Amino acid sequence: MLLIHNALPAQTACGLPEVSIAVERRTLAKRLWRATAADGAEFGFELDTPLTHGAPVHSTAAACYILRQQPEPVLEIPLPAAPAAAAVTGWAVGNLHFPIEAQPHRLLAPDDIALRQSLERMGIAFLPTLEVFQPHRLAAGAVPHGHAPGAAVHPYVFKPVPIE
Repeated sequence: MLLIHNALPAQTACGLPEVSIAVERRTLAKRLWRATAADGAEFGFELDTPLTHGAPVHSTAAACYILRQQPEPVLEIPLPAAPAAAAVTGWAVGNLHFPIEAQPHRLLAPDDIALRQSLERMGIAFLPTLEVFQPHRLAAGAVPHGHAPGAAVHPYVFKPVPIE
């Protein structure tokens, strides 16, 4: 078994055939785990920081081993063009504390019955699908926070403007 401590630099993969290491999103968020590549090579991961989809982790003279996050059931929620309607859509998902992946014209969120029911009640369209889900890094408890305003509880979101 090969022990991996960090991803390789992205340029390492240049020109080599890829061997995939299929991994679930929740596993990628961990620092200690094991996986088997498509060619049967076994890997142990002992990481300082979690890795991401597409990260090259090992190379030989013949191949480069790349992490490939597995698709999972998600809800694709189109974002309306009107800012107020898009804000209501975001609120509907955020109010249930679901992680989201925000894209220019849609949101992705975990496929959950509570979220489906909430969206249906509000008349918000959604499409169940399977995709690689990469939620925003502040989602789902990645950064401890509360619901009071201010930089102390939202250090990465709240950027106060000095009053002159």
